[in-house]
Amino acid sequence: MASIYQVIEILSKEKGIDSQIIVDAVKDAMIVAARKHFRSVEDMDATFDAKGMLHIAIVKKVVETVEDPVNQLTLEQAQKIDPSVQLDGEIRKPLPTDVLGRIAAQTAKQVILQKVREAERDTVFKAFAGREGDMVQCTVKRVEGMDMVLEIDREKLEVRLPKREQSRLDSFQVGDRIKATIRGVEKGGKNSGVIVSRAAPELVMRLFEQEVPEIYDNTVVIKACAREAGERTKIAVWSRDRDVDCVGACVGMKGMRVQSIIRELRNEKIDIIEFSDEPSAFATHALSPAKISRVAIIDPLDRHMEVIVDDSQLSLAIGKKGQNVRLAAKLLGWKIDIKSEEEKRQEVETQMSALQISGAPISVLADHGVDDAILDALLAGEVNTVEKLGSMTPEQLAALEGIGEENVQRVVNAINAYYGQYETSDAPAPEALPEDTAEPEASTVELEASDAPAESAPSETVGETVAEPVADSPAGDEPVAAPIESAE
Repeated sequence: MASIYQVIEILSKEKGIDSQIIVDAVKDAMIVAARKHFRSVEDMDATFDAKGMLHIAIVKKVVETVEDPVNQLTLEQAQKIDPSVQLDGEIRKPLPTDVLGRIAAQTAKQVILQKVREAERDTVFKAFAGREGDMVQCTVKRVEGMDMVLEIDREKLEVRLPKREQSRLDSFQVGDRIKATIRGVEKGGKNSGVIVSRAAPELVMRLFEQEVPEIYDNTVVIKACAREAGERTKIAVWSRDRDVDCVGACVGMKGMRVQSIIRELRNEKIDIIEFSDEPSAFATHALSPAKISRVAIIDPLDRHMEVIVDDSQLSLAIGKKGQNVRLAAKLLGWKIDIKSEEEKRQEVETQMSALQISGAPISVLADHGVDDAILDALLAGEVNTVEKLGSMTPEQLAALEGIGEENVQRVVNAINAYYGQYETSDAPAPEALPEDTAEPEASTVELEASDAPAESAPSETVGETVAEPVADSPAGDEPVAAPIESAE
């Protein structure tokens, strides 16, 4: 026990935690061991003396009124043990520590290790909690099942690379040096500790920042990145300087810069795209290498757009298993619907046919004596057009709720009146003459509609007459005779 402070100091430096945390862990462990050995539930306290010796004592509180007989004493009871004690003071009863056996020592060891591990996890969590997305250089130490245990070169700290955070193209051996990004810190569970990733899009962004000086000095900005690890990555960049080509800066001379990143990612495909504030232009760039015919914004609030491509470009725009459009949607943050020209044409034709009116609404019968109550009853019976109403028999009409036999004739008369207005009148009224014009002596003569042209129809009149066909008649293409004024 004499060298316990020295042991604690060595352990704190090795684990990288505060020595006071280990001291408190040792105290708690010895109290647990003593409580188990003496089979006591009384409050205990552990202290170290100047020589590093550990002392354990039972502690009882001096109170005026005892509510807990196990841990409290009255002032009279306490002064029998220590006459100098005062109210709210403590009475300490030392316990021997040399009687603690092997089982108690083993219990203390487990408690100390548990406390040290918890302190170590808290220290790691505080150190890495704000470093999500940072890239670290690691060395593969060992493989545990499908996961890998790496060691960060600078911190000399073991981190875990789970299977879900590995790229499909990755294949490493023990001792390989790799780059990864910090994904987060897991405080509880079997695999607690720092989790790193090789599948996160942040890894590609950090690699570009490392390889492209223009990104490092903020001349070129990475606006967005979408990735499917082991398959393809799309990264959108934008230049603050109009004289700097953002895409060319990322590619490098003869592709040297981007090729270095591709090698680190084990030949994963990378598309470098120029960013645009205009969603339509950005979508056109993001869906490359496909050529886009046009882009339509369907709902700017819900961020929904429709992209039309030529029939030959449809499969290229969608990509293998929808990968190209899926990555483009992630990059833009918009929902993208891709359609070919033929699909769009068929859709428009379907919409146009659906908009065609199948018949006159029954509301037009209001002008022919049908009141609102009857119209509501017809609509409730799903009779919404005059054509559908005209095809019904009187019995079917009377069977509708709210119509009845008393209203059948009113409806029939209204239908006849509606269709009658489009029939050719047998005696159309002559055009009114101006008030200052005298009425001609000869009456007008009407031309009967026949299969013969209106100009050839025979007519009798006084004086010279001229017959003119009416260009547009209510009845359709059937010509109607126009009134003919007699010449004086």
